[in-house]
Amino acid sequence: MTQPNAQKFGATSTTEDVLSGVCLAGKRVLVTGVSAGLGVETARALAMHGAHVMGAARNLEKAGRATGQVRADAEKGGGALELIQLDLADLASVRACADRLNTDGVPFDLVIANAGVAATPFGHTKDGFETQFGTNHLGHFVLVNRIAGLMRAGSRLVNLSSAGHRFSDVDLDDPNFEHTPYDPWIAYGRSKTANILFAVAFDARYRARGIRATAVHPGSIVTELGRHLSNNELERMVTQINEQAVVEGKPSLEFKTIPQGAATSVWAGVVADADAVGDHYCEDCHVSEIVPDGKPLGMADSGVRAYALNPARAEALWAKSQEMVAERFA
Repeated sequence: MTQPNAQKFGATSTTEDVLSGVCLAGKRVLVTGVSAGLGVETARALAMHGAHVMGAARNLEKAGRATGQVRADAEKGGGALELIQLDLADLASVRACADRLNTDGVPFDLVIANAGVAATPFGHTKDGFETQFGTNHLGHFVLVNRIAGLMRAGSRLVNLSSAGHRFSDVDLDDPNFEHTPYDPWIAYGRSKTANILFAVAFDARYRARGIRATAVHPGSIVTELGRHLSNNELERMVTQINEQAVVEGKPSLEFKTIPQGAATSVWAGVVADADAVGDHYCEDCHVSEIVPDGKPLGMADSGVRAYALNPARAEALWAKSQEMVAERFA
């Protein structure tokens, strides 16, 4: 699963652009969050190019309605789509999903941890974790670790993060906001930083088996992820970002289409060189520059904060995550 030519891709590249000429026949992929947006497009693009996609979703009825085009394109391209129930906010559901996959025993060539929530009101998962950290990070942490034995040598893990990781590093002393005033964007930032750090720690553990892990920022896209934001709130955020960009003499924030947003996920998963993306953060179909933690960085800028790729921080998060879910992994 490597790039067939020297073509370069960027912010406006779509899933079809990056997968042009790529045949994924015989490849098996797990994608979480296939009931809307990026998850559906990611599954569609991979299945259209011959992959057998296992799509995980909390609501299978909704996922079934959302994936009609995925099935149609899979039939055209020789791929397939299968659905499995997964509620990342309920570890019993996560473990049941992993148990079913392990019982089936069919290996994966790629796992894309795509599902997530953003800027939610203060709340908790079924297991008592702050909603965003519990859903975006801990749910995937347990799922991926429990099925790691199904990942073939040469396979990859792609964690969907966000430029929102710049809002905050993880807080390992107070992950559930028990002693800190809750801010939905700080909570989102913590969870997105955790997605990157999890990829760093997973990559360190599995690269000797030829398994690489990376994290990606899909770009700014209007999807169901922003369902907790009113139109006024979204407009106000974009206005503030663009006003700051003007002051700094930088380009304004531009929204991507869903096929453009999903492009970096499939690029990092099946097109880019594994050693180039492993242990890194990618955006706009390239590996991002590391920006020192103290350097100003706007939401319209590219780059990843150094704290999000810190190996020691990644190991500390791994240990804390194991403690929180009461389960140890290799």
